Amino acid sequence: MKEGIHPVYEAVTVRCDCGNSFETRSTRGEEIHTEICSACHPFYTGKQKLVDTAGRIERFRRKYGNAKPK
Repeated sequence: MKEGIHPVYEAVTVRCDCGNSFETRSTRGEEIHTEICSACHPFYTGKQKLVDTAGRIERFRRKYGNAKPK
């Protein structure tokens, strides 16, 4: 490898909104925040978790909830 052209690869902490945190290595160099991680993601936990972004699900239910099938 050539000297002086590669970014610094250092340890950083990743923190999730669920409270889970772990340490990894990155060139970013600062703490990383995520909304969903492997500790709270439905694929890994096996539990269905509804992630509502800005009320989209509720708006959909209000709009189409009373619709009658043709």
